[in-house]
Amino acid sequence: MPLRTRLTERLGIEHPIISAPMGLLAGGKLAAAVSHAGGLGLIGGGYGDGDWLDREFAVAGNVRVGCGFISWSLEKKPELLDQVLARSPAALMLSFGSPAPFAARIKQSGVPMICQVQSMAHAREAVDAGADVIVAQGGEAGGHGGSRSTLTLVPEVADLLADAAPDTLLVAAGGIADGRGLAAALILGADGVLIGSRLIASSEAAAPPGFQQAIVAADGDSTIKTAVVDIVRNYEWPGEFSGRALRNRFVTSWHGREDVLAEPAINADENERYWSAFRSGDADNTGVFMGEAAGLILDVRPAARILDDMVAQAERALGEGPQRIVRSRT
Repeated sequence: MPLRTRLTERLGIEHPIISAPMGLLAGGKLAAAVSHAGGLGLIGGGYGDGDWLDREFAVAGNVRVGCGFISWSLEKKPELLDQVLARSPAALMLSFGSPAPFAARIKQSGVPMICQVQSMAHAREAVDAGADVIVAQGGEAGGHGGSRSTLTLVPEVADLLADAAPDTLLVAAGGIADGRGLAAALILGADGVLIGSRLIASSEAAAPPGFQQAIVAADGDSTIKTAVVDIVRNYEWPGEFSGRALRNRFVTSWHGREDVLAEPAINADENERYWSAFRSGDADNTGVFMGEAAGLILDVRPAARILDDMVAQAERALGEGPQRIVRSRT
């Protein structure tokens, strides 16, 4: 039987799973695969490239997908919002910044507005903006996030919504990569989950094989919160958000020496090396965003199988009660 929740009913999907709109890695192929498999796939708007967005929506074809933006970056290119809304996306997600400048336009379009939050202050801001769905993201997540834990943030936001906005849906994110995490999120009060790192290790992700192999080989201890990936790329992120990435050669070489990496001459050289390694899939000499859930990711497989296995395991966990579910690596 399908795992039905308010999220599946409201968004018209089969599984209560949304794919994270990861910049450069979550293109039209992955978003379409997730939606085709019964979830909701989101294309990653990243730092705002109109031509890239057009290409990736074209790749998704007629499959119903949504899109996600970094709010503070979208403020610099607000025209991209209308570009995406013109495609009647299944949902529009805003993260890392106030949704207020864009909320009225999104609500006017009739497209469901998803707001990702990392704190209770952010959650209240999303409620005030009229969010249809709030994603409570714990610091276990890969890429950028806050410091709160998924385990405590999700139920606290659930309690807030129960009092202040009972019709607003709640999605959990951060450290969720299998059915145990999905089941736990539902028990904590969420209506579904948003998945990132697990879907980087999918057949349809626009990730170099070297990145996928690094995720499969890593465990949760292999990640670190660091600013060096942003510094080398010259992205000025708000201080409250740091990026969780693989603790590789590049990161360990510069973490703690951020001031040196920021020096113009050094930064220029390292930036060139960084992007060269990124394009070639050299996971040791570039930034590889991944979450603490890396230790639960044992292989690369099609997105449809990832979703099916996750839901089946969650159904078993919820049906069998408090029993240990341990997967063998053999």
